[in-house]
Amino acid sequence: MHTAFFGDRERAFALTPLVIPELQRTTAKGIGAIIDSLRRLTYAEITETIRLGLVGGGTQPGEAAALVSTYVPARPLGEANILAIDILTDLWVGPVAEEVKDDF
Repeated sequence: MHTAFFGDRERAFALTPLVIPELQRTTAKGIGAIIDSLRRLTYAEITETIRLGLVGGGTQPGEAAALVSTYVPARPLGEANILAIDILTDLWVGPVAEEVKDDF
Protein backbone atom coordinates (compact mmCIF):
# COMPACT_ATOMS: atom_id res chain seq x y z
CA MET A 1 0.00 0.00 0.00
CA HIS A 2 1.24 3.47 -0.88
CA THR A 3 0.28 6.53 1.17
CA ALA A 4 0.49 10.03 -0.29
CA PHE A 5 -1.11 13.43 0.08
CA PHE A 6 -3.80 13.71 -2.60
CA GLY A 7 -6.55 16.30 -2.77
CA ASP A 8 -7.12 17.38 0.79
CA ARG A 9 -5.31 14.79 2.95
CA GLU A 10 -3.09 11.73 3.11
CA ARG A 11 -4.73 8.83 1.29
CA ALA A 12 -4.01 5.12 0.83
CA PHE A 13 -3.41 3.71 -2.67
CA ALA A 14 -3.17 0.04 -3.62
CA LEU A 15 -3.56 -1.78 -6.91
CA THR A 16 -5.13 -4.98 -5.66
CA PRO A 17 -6.02 -8.09 -7.68
CA LEU A 18 -9.63 -6.84 -7.66
CA VAL A 19 -8.88 -3.55 -9.47
CA ILE A 20 -6.06 -4.61 -11.83
CA PRO A 21 -8.50 -6.04 -14.42
CA GLU A 22 -10.35 -2.71 -14.47
CA LEU A 23 -7.06 -0.81 -14.96
CA GLN A 24 -6.20 -3.10 -17.86
CA ARG A 25 -9.69 -2.70 -19.36
CA THR A 26 -9.81 1.10 -19.09
CA THR A 27 -6.29 1.59 -20.47
CA ALA A 28 -6.41 -1.26 -23.03
CA LYS A 29 -3.01 -2.46 -21.78
CA GLY A 30 -1.82 -5.29 -19.62
CA ILE A 31 -0.40 -4.46 -16.20
CA GLY A 32 3.07 -5.56 -17.31
CA ALA A 33 2.94 -3.20 -20.30
CA ILE A 34 1.86 -0.31 -18.07
CA ILE A 35 4.67 -0.99 -15.62
CA ASP A 36 7.16 -1.45 -18.47
CA SER A 37 6.34 2.02 -19.80
CA LEU A 38 6.32 3.90 -16.47
CA ARG A 39 8.19 6.93 -17.80
CA ARG A 40 5.87 7.19 -20.79
CA LEU A 41 2.48 6.80 -19.09
CA THR A 42 -0.44 8.30 -20.98
CA TYR A 43 -2.89 10.63 -19.27
CA ALA A 44 -5.48 7.81 -19.12
CA GLU A 45 -2.95 5.44 -17.54
CA ILE A 46 -2.01 8.08 -14.97
CA THR A 47 -5.57 8.98 -14.01
CA GLU A 48 -6.84 5.39 -14.02
CA THR A 49 -3.89 4.20 -11.93
CA ILE A 50 -4.57 6.91 -9.35
CA ARG A 51 -8.35 6.35 -9.38
CA LEU A 52 -8.09 2.59 -9.02
CA GLY A 53 -5.24 2.93 -6.53
CA LEU A 54 -7.59 5.00 -4.38
CA VAL A 55 -10.31 2.35 -4.74
CA GLY A 56 -7.85 -0.40 -3.83
CA GLY A 57 -6.74 1.70 -0.85
CA GLY A 58 -10.30 1.90 0.48
CA THR A 59 -11.84 4.99 -1.14
CA GLN A 60 -15.35 4.55 -2.52
CA PRO A 61 -15.36 4.45 -6.36
CA GLY A 62 -17.48 7.60 -6.78
CA GLU A 63 -15.31 9.58 -4.40
CA ALA A 64 -12.14 8.29 -6.11
CA ALA A 65 -13.44 9.44 -9.52
CA ALA A 66 -14.39 12.85 -8.10
CA LEU A 67 -10.98 13.28 -6.46
CA VAL A 68 -9.13 12.42 -9.67
CA SER A 69 -11.29 14.68 -11.86
CA THR A 70 -10.92 17.55 -9.38
CA TYR A 71 -7.28 17.36 -8.34
CA VAL A 72 -5.29 15.85 -11.23
CA PRO A 73 -6.09 18.63 -13.75
CA ALA A 74 -5.57 21.30 -11.07
CA ARG A 75 -1.93 20.38 -10.43
CA PRO A 76 1.13 19.92 -12.64
CA LEU A 77 0.86 16.62 -14.55
CA GLY A 78 4.31 15.61 -13.31
CA GLU A 79 2.93 15.31 -9.76
CA ALA A 80 0.22 12.90 -10.91
CA ASN A 81 2.77 10.98 -13.00
CA ILE A 82 5.04 10.51 -9.99
CA LEU A 83 2.11 9.36 -7.85
CA ALA A 84 1.04 6.83 -10.51
CA ILE A 85 4.63 5.56 -10.76
CA ASP A 86 4.80 5.19 -6.96
CA ILE A 87 1.52 3.23 -6.92
CA LEU A 88 2.69 0.92 -9.72
CA THR A 89 6.12 0.48 -8.13
CA ASP A 90 4.51 -0.67 -4.87
CA LEU A 91 2.52 -3.22 -6.88
CA TRP A 92 5.60 -4.47 -8.73
CA VAL A 93 8.25 -4.58 -5.98
CA GLY A 94 6.22 -4.12 -2.80
CA PRO A 95 6.05 -1.10 -0.55
CA VAL A 96 9.31 0.53 0.47
CA ALA A 97 10.15 -0.37 4.06
CA GLU A 98 10.12 2.58 6.38
CA GLU A 99 13.51 3.72 7.56
CA VAL A 100 14.39 2.40 11.00
CA LYS A 101 15.84 5.04 13.27
CA ASP A 102 18.44 4.07 15.84
CA ASP A 103 17.94 5.61 19.27
CA PHE A 104 21.41 6.20 20.63
